[in-house]
Amino acid sequence: MTPEELLHAFARTRASLDGEETVFWWTGDVHSWAPGEPYRRLFGFEGLNAARLEADEEGVGYRMLSREAAFYLDPGTREILETWQDKPVVHVWNDPANQRWRPFPVPRTELGDQVCFSLEIPLAYPSPLPVADYPLNSADDTYRALELFQFFTSAAALAGDAPSVPATMSWTRMSPWLPWMEQGQRPGGLTFHCRGVKLASYAEVPERTRAYIAAHHPEFARAPEKWAEPNESSWTYFRRLNPR
Repeated sequence: MTPEELLHAFARTRASLDGEETVFWWTGDVHSWAPGEPYRRLFGFEGLNAARLEADEEGVGYRMLSREAAFYLDPGTREILETWQDKPVVHVWNDPANQRWRPFPVPRTELGDQVCFSLEIPLAYPSPLPVADYPLNSADDTYRALELFQFFTSAAALAGDAPSVPATMSWTRMSPWLPWMEQGQRPGGLTFHCRGVKLASYAEVPERTRAYIAAHHPEFARAPEKWAEPNESSWTYFRRLNPR
């Protein structure tokens, strides 16, 4: 397949070519690691991404307009946490979380009657939270993380011409300690391990999660209407809440 054909198939899996909103919901856990310490499951994790796709300015790729919310949970009860070790929990409110897609050889694997698109995204850039300004919240002046995505759909669905196809996904993320955990420059970090599904509509998001979004940031029930930048992240959102 050409890069254009691969991107077209991936776009139908990740979103919808007709501009309709798509919602991915996921659930999983967050584990800690540190030298000389056992791995620990610190949090449950649940979230969603509401997105819509539009053609880019040149008509050769796409722009995905999205925002995403995700919540740290008690690992046992799976209730949304408000505090952890007497510290306020700062949940994920990334608005926007946009992407530009140009044709590229999207990694595609045939798995029997399924197709898997896999994306490996290493990140390294100047941290929004310099250690000198945020000594309790930042491990390094360079933010480093690794995002690993897999999107699964059926080969039969892709063989059709529907603008959007049913899909499931997995996501693994290796990152530093979260800013609100106040771990400073302690060695170690976090691994997120989640799985999710493209829903028929936002109404299929669990009621508890919809209620929390409605009470705090109801705009996260919908995808953005207009392109905006730069993107928000947990680090930039924390900086916005705690300016220096």
